[in-house]
Amino acid sequence: MILDDETDPKTKKPKPRALDRLSVEELKEYVAALQGEIARVTEEIGKKESHKNAVDALFKK
Repeated sequence: MILDDETDPKTKKPKPRALDRLSVEELKEYVAALQGEIARVTEEIGKKESHKNAVDALFKK
């Protein structure tokens, strides 16, 4: 299954979600979802940095 995110160029930014029609509860749920995504991305950054550091150490003179 191919997702739209996989086919879009990296330079294309998603449109911001319209917040004015959301209830307070929906906004809180949206914030929680965004925080979950931030945590997921932060974890991936850590993995990639760790891998890069390991490769750098391997080829360091």
